Amino acid sequence: MASPLVCSLRTAFAIFVILPFAASADRDLAFCGTWRHGKHPLSVSFNVTPGCGGLSVSADNRSLQVSGHMAARCRRSGVHHLRHDALHAEEESYFCLYWEPLQDQLKLQVRGNNLTLCWPAGMPDSCCTYLSYGSNAPQAAYGIARGTIEDDVITDKTLTAFKFTGTPVQCATFCPQRSRGSARVNVTEPEPPCALSSQVEMKDHFDGVNIRSPHVDGVAPESVTFIHLPPALKRAAGNSSKVVYTFFKNNSVFQEGLKEARILNDVVEISIEKEVIKDLPEPIKIGFHHDVVPKTHSRTCVSWDTRKDPMKVKWSVGGCETQPIGDKHTECLCDHLTYFAVLVQLKPRPVRHLLALTAITSLGCALSFLSCMALVVFLCRRRQAKDASTPIHLGLAVSLAFLNLLFFLTGVLANVGVHDLCVLAGAGLHYALLSSFSWMGIEVFHTFWLVYVVFRPSPNLCVWNLLGFVVPVVPVVVLIAVGDIYGLRKVASAEDQDNPFLMCWMKNNEEALLAHYFTNLTFLAVLVSAGLLMLFMVYKEIRTRDEWRKNRVAFFSIWGLSCLYGTTWGLTFLDFGPLSDFVLFLSCILNSFQGFLLMLRFYVLDWMRKHSLGNKESPAKVCRLPASQSTISQEPLEPLCSGS
Repeated sequence: MASPLVCSLRTAFAIFVILPFAASADRDLAFCGTWRHGKHPLSVSFNVTPGCGGLSVSADNRSLQVSGHMAARCRRSGVHHLRHDALHAEEESYFCLYWEPLQDQLKLQVRGNNLTLCWPAGMPDSCCTYLSYGSNAPQAAYGIARGTIEDDVITDKTLTAFKFTGTPVQCATFCPQRSRGSARVNVTEPEPPCALSSQVEMKDHFDGVNIRSPHVDGVAPESVTFIHLPPALKRAAGNSSKVVYTFFKNNSVFQEGLKEARILNDVVEISIEKEVIKDLPEPIKIGFHHDVVPKTHSRTCVSWDTRKDPMKVKWSVGGCETQPIGDKHTECLCDHLTYFAVLVQLKPRPVRHLLALTAITSLGCALSFLSCMALVVFLCRRRQAKDASTPIHLGLAVSLAFLNLLFFLTGVLANVGVHDLCVLAGAGLHYALLSSFSWMGIEVFHTFWLVYVVFRPSPNLCVWNLLGFVVPVVPVVVLIAVGDIYGLRKVASAEDQDNPFLMCWMKNNEEALLAHYFTNLTFLAVLVSAGLLMLFMVYKEIRTRDEWRKNRVAFFSIWGLSCLYGTTWGLTFLDFGPLSDFVLFLSCILNSFQGFLLMLRFYVLDWMRKHSLGNKESPAKVCRLPASQSTISQEPLEPLCSGS
């Protein structure tokens, strides 16, 4: 029989330790712990159903399970496999589970993952709240150790499961200032999170409807968020007629995964039960009123994309058009139903001096296009000389002419407003860029072939045309087939965020960014590296020649071959740090005027050749290759037979 002292200690422990958790007065639940597992691939499984039977969190050496019978409307189950790294696998992981009954929201944080098991919803009629810790589960080597509720430790033991029981409560008791019905609603800020959820019925002759968010004390009625549902929604909904809408404020889940940006306080959800609505011919309009957003910070309408991973918050710009109206009002035009919000960049990321850069680029592209056309005529006249390098120069001139023409017209085509035309123009601009890079790479390879390959003819012209004009078609066709890559691109200005520059190019989404890295930047990195290497090899061969000692020959050799080999595009990788503006302007000038500089190079070299041949006191020198190679060119001032 236990002594009176032991009984007293047990009673004290029950009063001061167990009872506070059993009679917890917290409306929400924040349960955390350390999941002890083995070095195996891990997963999270969950099963949530409506009711108020309780919540169970259990774990073993491979899986963390969440089973809940406490939701108002959420009914979800599934398995999420966690990323496994066998080389750096840890035997335990910290996790936290959060339950917010007023929004019927359940989320789990584990191993760097923020998983939304139940999406945020409007305030239900009945809340399963006051979840209290129940009986102990068995101890084990694997399971949950050091379980805590609101940073209060329940036990230091490693248990296989933790169970909580809930109490059903009318949710309206937490929001005493909220009136039920269609009248205005007063919301207490910032707590509790009483999100308004209501519905509207679309009848047979539905011609659209305007909806306003709940009125808040001290805020003018015209400054609240509003929704416009178009008549096209009724036709897309089919047999369904009820549209559910919810207005959220200050929900932390919407900010997850954002580093240099944040979602404004207001978030709107629009849905039709058991229906997936997308590609509406007439968009949904959501008007957000907010605090002043500085012109140096961009704002974009975004929607919650659940297609790839429905348990993770992912904001996407796809399907929504942003229309800034002043500093405190933003309208979003979206062609689908989900969660909508306005995303604001915390740091100014737009382009500085955009107007000046645009003017320089437009002038350079126009002049380069005319120069390339003149160069094409010049090179066509020289083809009679049977110079093997002339067709390669001709291919580069044609591709650059096409690139400069499309870039010069991209702003005009973007403002036409025809989506398919902009997609086609963006794909064409991408093809012209890749084709130009290809011909620059061919110039590098052809120079290497002439200099270092002994007694072997260069590849056939058909091979060059295949590499320069046909191969770049392949990635463009693949990206068109993937979809949502090309289209309207907005380039924001640091001086005025509300008036961005419009162009037809790759869109501003993750798919297009990935395509940009794998095609443009990868190709450019290879081209610039090869071009710089070839410049060094050319310099090594000609630095001791008499003509190299003449300053003008050295100058024209370096900048001419730099343009020919595309090394000026390498400035793209130097756009950072305190010299960013200088590098940006220099890159803009050199690359937009590249066609003009190439034409100037060929004309100057041709003039120098004729001037040298006409000078009787200085007879023409023959371009000599290394001793083991033969003479293949008669241009005395072109270093090492670079192919002109």
